[in-house]
Amino acid sequence: MGTMKYLHTMVRVSNLDESLEFYCNKLGLQELRRVEVEKGRFTVVFLAAPGDESAVIELTYNWDPQPYEEGRNFGHIAYEVDDIHEYCQMLMDAGVVINRPPRDGYMAFIRSPDNISIELLQAGDPLTPQEPWLSMTNTGHW
Repeated sequence: MGTMKYLHTMVRVSNLDESLEFYCNKLGLQELRRVEVEKGRFTVVFLAAPGDESAVIELTYNWDPQPYEEGRNFGHIAYEVDDIHEYCQMLMDAGVVINRPPRDGYMAFIRSPDNISIELLQAGDPLTPQEPWLSMTNTGHW
């Protein structure tokens, strides 16, 4: 049997500009490349965390509007962060709802504009639980 290599995870987005604002300007991913396919009437944009171009997300934007329900049937995308408290604070300051706060100093969930769940995990050992996260309740679901 030959070798296998992870390439990317694809999520459909309903508004490319809004999604790029979220994934790049708030979450911190960088655009690697984009392809516009006029014949197929779609655009794909490939994103990755800085310095980790091996883990790629492909945002697919269909030019003809289509409704995408809740997004929870997708599961979630997960990223490891150096300081989950600091990262969640940065996201909150940017207007992102922390659906599942990092009360345990280890795990949090947020959602994209298309309701894709994104899990954030603390690198290494959990941080010591602290406020405001410790007493923050969940918002919605993830």
